[in-house]
Amino acid sequence: MYIVRETFIAKPGHAGALAELMKKEMSQWPGFKGHVLLDMVTDYNKIVAEYEIESLAAFEQFMDYFKKNQGKKKSKKPPKYTELYQTGKREIYRVVL
Repeated sequence: MYIVRETFIAKPGHAGALAELMKKEMSQWPGFKGHVLLDMVTDYNKIVAEYEIESLAAFEQFMDYFKKNQGKKKSKKPPKYTELYQTGKREIYRVVL
């Protein structure tokens, strides 16, 4: 099992909106197991989304699925979340049992 941690620094005044948007989007993912975190004592405007995946192959399948569904949308405009953050990164950790 793996934990994916996606960390974003939101533009000032947009952290709450980005966190809500991420929470709404991720709740629609099939089999989603995770949560969205909003900063308390860390960098300002930090949002962290953590979720479980069974394997790296499953993660790649999900990314392919996500890309295909994004491509089906008729709008040429970038997704709303891209307007709300300054930087972001993804980390993937293997859970040691």
